[in-house]
Amino acid sequence: MQAKKRYLLLFVTCAFLGYCYFGGYRLKSEKWTGRSQLPYERLPSYLSLNEEFYDKDLKTSSGALVMSQRIRYCRMETCFDFTRCKQGFTVYVYPVEDVISPLYQKILNVITESRYYTSDPARACIFVLALDTLDRDPLSTEFVHNLPLKLLHLPYWNNGRNHLIFNLYSGTWPDYAEESLAFDVGYAMLAKASMSIFKHRPDFDVSIPLFGKQHPERGGEPGQALENNFPNNKKYVAAFKGKRYVHGIGSETRNALYHLHNGKDLVFVTTCRHGKTWREFQDEHCQQDNQEYDTYDYEILLMNATFCLVPRGRRLGSFRFLEALRSGCIPVILSNSWALPFHERIEWNQAVIFSDERLLLQIPDILRSVSNVQILKLRQQTQFLWERYFSSIEKIVFTVFENIRERLPWEGVRERIVWNTSPGALVILPQFTDSQQELPFSNSNPGNTFTAIIYSQLGSTAVLYRLLRSLAKSKYLDKIILMWNSDIPVPRKPRWQGIRASIHVVAVDGISQRFYPHPLIKTSAILSLDEDATLNTDEIDFAFTVWRSFPDRIVGYPARSHYWDDSKRSWGYTSKWTNDYSIILTGAAFYHRYYNTLYTELLSSTLHKTVEQSQNCEDILMNFLVSHVTRRPPIKVTQRKLYKDTTVAGIRSPWNDPDHFIQRQTCMNTFVAVFGYMPLLRSNMRLDPVLFKDSVSNLRKKYRQIELVSN
Repeated sequence: MQAKKRYLLLFVTCAFLGYCYFGGYRLKSEKWTGRSQLPYERLPSYLSLNEEFYDKDLKTSSGALVMSQRIRYCRMETCFDFTRCKQGFTVYVYPVEDVISPLYQKILNVITESRYYTSDPARACIFVLALDTLDRDPLSTEFVHNLPLKLLHLPYWNNGRNHLIFNLYSGTWPDYAEESLAFDVGYAMLAKASMSIFKHRPDFDVSIPLFGKQHPERGGEPGQALENNFPNNKKYVAAFKGKRYVHGIGSETRNALYHLHNGKDLVFVTTCRHGKTWREFQDEHCQQDNQEYDTYDYEILLMNATFCLVPRGRRLGSFRFLEALRSGCIPVILSNSWALPFHERIEWNQAVIFSDERLLLQIPDILRSVSNVQILKLRQQTQFLWERYFSSIEKIVFTVFENIRERLPWEGVRERIVWNTSPGALVILPQFTDSQQELPFSNSNPGNTFTAIIYSQLGSTAVLYRLLRSLAKSKYLDKIILMWNSDIPVPRKPRWQGIRASIHVVAVDGISQRFYPHPLIKTSAILSLDEDATLNTDEIDFAFTVWRSFPDRIVGYPARSHYWDDSKRSWGYTSKWTNDYSIILTGAAFYHRYYNTLYTELLSSTLHKTVEQSQNCEDILMNFLVSHVTRRPPIKVTQRKLYKDTTVAGIRSPWNDPDHFIQRQTCMNTFVAVFGYMPLLRSNMRLDPVLFKDSVSNLRKKYRQIELVSN
């Protein structure tokens, strides 16, 4: 009897275990759950997601699953053809054959007029569509229909490989799905706004900010935080003014802001008054909210608040993010899982405050706990990021390109500190050097010698000979490079043969060649001279000594200025002696050799064509470039006004041409149009030697010859 009970118990136990194993497994299987297993659910613990996927995709029978998963986990190594970029990082834009929005036209204009652009698709590394993909909300008037069919007719589409797609809005009511673009992107990269960290494909997609139709195409206005008061004396600790949705996605945070509003140091006002059906969905707070909403001006709140809330809207991003950056109001991010713009390069924790939107009631305490020192650092960083990466569409697009460019194995990669400190990554060319110490923006020693570059158009003259002798006497001289651009051939036995200095004659055929990064230049410092300059050795040595303290600026003698002419509605150029200046002519000036590389490789072809066609204005363009990069004015040394010997050169000198002055004003306005703003900055500082013009013995002065120079 006991044996039967034992066998019965054993049978029941085996049956129960069999049911748990086979029945439970079936309940968890794809057939019973109604969904297929995702690749990561089949992973061994020791494999990465990419390893599992790329091993298994060849064995999966479902073609649709293979394609969707492959696209989802695209990386540069698997979905990008590197061989197309061997000839350089160039971008091809398809011909525009369809109606596009003005905003997308701005993007295409920026690309086609940039140094990245190529008109030859065979040489292109990246392809950009001429089909407007910015707004993929089917309810929008700018939604492009039949986009999948149009993509198939593109000659180089290749399922999106090496293509870059710009998008600001995706999805539609009610869920605004992030991936809903109404077309298959294939292997294309996305430069997309409101992107989440879960949908962003690392080192493949690029998260960009949401910007509006009025965003400047080029240049852009500077940041509005013009003063760095310490401690901070803003009227409001935090502020927000915007619409709330009452219901639907993105409404939770905004609907709860009234709990924090006190009308004193915390101003959070919202309105339900938007859309056609807002009255149908209004709640008990709408009437009071609408009244308070109208009592505050949005721009005044931005300028008078220390922190500005940036809650999510229907999508993760909002226009308020860039508006807060511009005004110097520290953004408080209330959008969980939002991949902030260019987050793979920019250290956003140095410029914004991150907070969990589910912990909204803790925000006042969090913000009040931020120290004044930290507030100052955050505000300064908002201005830097705004001016360098976000103030114009051009800067946003170029930042996208540089993000992608750094992913190419043979291209240099900038350190993150370069992206997050002045002057920013867009003006740092990795191919120039591997060391940041060789750039003019570092605090390292720029060296004790300089290279003199003399631009010669008049041939061998007595003035040129005197200039060479003055240079040869300088103890800081490394070598002299004579850029010969004259119809008169170089003499077989030039007069300067007896001068004890290393002199190299280089034949050139354009005025911009004086700023070419010639391999003979080994020193950080370059002294740029016109052949008829009359500087003596003391003037040269003193200017070099000053430059060593300011290696990021142009330091020299001849000063000029710009001004706004109201009558002509254009910029003017003047050589009149005034109390300030904004240009130091490169006919007698020191600057860092890195600017030669920037001048040659960074500036657009339009600027170079303007200089070459006029055979003029190259010195103004160099001043534009340096001021654009550093956001600082040049530096004038000593009181010398005239620096040319006009008596010898006479009528042959191109600077005596009566049209020369008119050309320079025309050039200046062309440069402003291409840069998108006026980068030149005025200064009234002049640096003189110690004891300069003091009534003491000349023997006590280091630079004695400067005292003898007449104006």
